[in-house]
Amino acid sequence: MPDCDTTTNASSSSSCGTIGSNEKNQKNDKLKVLALHGYRQTAESFKSKIGSFRKYLNKYVDFVFVTAPHIAPVEGDSGNSWWFNKDDGTFKGTNLDGPAIGFEKSLRLIEEVWETQGPFQGILGFSQGACFAGIICSLAVRSMTSINPRFALLASGFRSGSLVHRNAYEQKIQIPSLHIYGETDEIIPKEMSLALAECFDEPNVLSHSGGHYFPATANQKQIYIDFFQDQLQDYLEAKEIAEASLANMIELKTANNDESDNE
Repeated sequence: MPDCDTTTNASSSSSCGTIGSNEKNQKNDKLKVLALHGYRQTAESFKSKIGSFRKYLNKYVDFVFVTAPHIAPVEGDSGNSWWFNKDDGTFKGTNLDGPAIGFEKSLRLIEEVWETQGPFQGILGFSQGACFAGIICSLAVRSMTSINPRFALLASGFRSGSLVHRNAYEQKIQIPSLHIYGETDEIIPKEMSLALAECFDEPNVLSHSGGHYFPATANQKQIYIDFFQDQLQDYLEAKEIAEASLANMIELKTANNDESDNE
């Protein structure tokens, strides 16, 4: 089966094949998941880094990778940022009580992608992208965004320390979630990832012995497959119920119209 994951940014997008993304998703009975990269990454670099992970899930998931709209200051490899939380225009996950410069622009971008390239069922994020995904899930349960993920996978995630995000973690997020952290992560300590997991109702948590990266070895393979198989089954069951309900409504409306015509 070809790799049909796509990448997009604020000004361009790509698709796989000749049929529309909605039709393709429905025909293949696969989940469609929005993927958010970490700080100083891009859609392409993140997609490359999790190649093994994507290969494990190719039967179940199509991923859409989005590049953040803000260019991060260059330190080594260049990349992008979803927002900046320091006054010097940089971002650090452990920074507390700072701003969230550019956050609203990133949120509008994701809302646009969610609307135009969906339907999506879930959201995935790494590091800053996982922090962003957690905030999006919080906004969704409070009906403060048009994005509405059914589940989330968050690797090396953390609660945002920005002042404007302080209330994002007051209400439990009641969607299935899988949280991944490294025992020796020095960029986002495991305690920060566990604090984010506590914001979700009955979170699944997976640890690995390494540092700040998205693990995809044989040790994690079955856990990933089981999680996405469960989400796919739940989605297909809900879809079947919705389709049956719609069919019943149409049948009832047709019957009522026929009765009116016969009066």
